[in-house]
Amino acid sequence: KKVCRFCSDTDFVMDYKDQRMMQSFVSEHGKIVPRRISGNCATHQRKLTSAVKRARNLAIVGYVSLGG
Repeated sequence: KKVCRFCSDTDFVMDYKDQRMMQSFVSEHGKIVPRRISGNCATHQRKLTSAVKRARNLAIVGYVSLGG
């Protein structure tokens, strides 16, 4: 069973300004990774979703990947 990173490690802080962390929870197609794959608990997945959406709005994380 996967364990929530945020519950297990209190030093691991969720911050929408941290591009590297936000990018790790977004797929290569630009979608937010679901809970069953990321292993987050429900509370932290909801906070993560809000943080990714906020980062997208500020153009820190893209809506789609620009690879090609």
